[in-house]
Order: sequence, then structure tokens, then C-alpha cells
Amino acid sequence: MEYFAVIYLAVIVEGMITYGKEIFVNGKIKWEMLISILIGVLVAVCYRMDLFALVGLNSTVPYLGSVLTGILISRGSNYIFDLIKTIGTVQEKTV
Repeated sequence: MEYFAVIYLAVIVEGMITYGKEIFVNGKIKWEMLISILIGVLVAVCYRMDLFALVGLNSTVPYLGSVLTGILISRGSNYIFDLIKTIGTVQEKTV
């Protein structure tokens, strides 16, 4: 499980960095993406959704898992589906 956790976090961090690059394009901020992030985080925190806790990664920082889950949710269903598929493929290779 420890190797899976590291790979899981690496995939998520890479996806969030890519998302961050898309927010700032040519020195301009895409406001639609920021609003999407805010809505995703609000929904995840209100409903106590935490993808990290689901795989056994519990944070010592309150709400961190929910905030990160909200950012992932803000990417939309296609992104989440691709993320789950990638993590599932990685998990199969490590088991």
C-alpha cells in the first residue's frame, strides 16, 4: 500500500500542476477556471468528500483532503475518470 500511496500522490500532484498551468495563460488569469475550483472545493468541503482518505491517506491538516478533492472535482468528470483509470492501471502493476 505504501508504494501505491506514493504513486497516487504523484499522479494527483502532476495533474494539479497541469491544471495550474492552464489557469495562467499568457499572463492572464482564466476566471472561469478559478470559479470552477471554488465551486468544487465548496462542494467537497460541504459534503466531506476526501479521495485521499478513501485510499488510506489521512492528512494531519484539517480539510486538506477535501480541498484537494474539490480541486480535482473542479476538473470535471472526464478528468476524474482518466485519473481513476490511471491510478487503477498503476495499482494493478504494483500488486
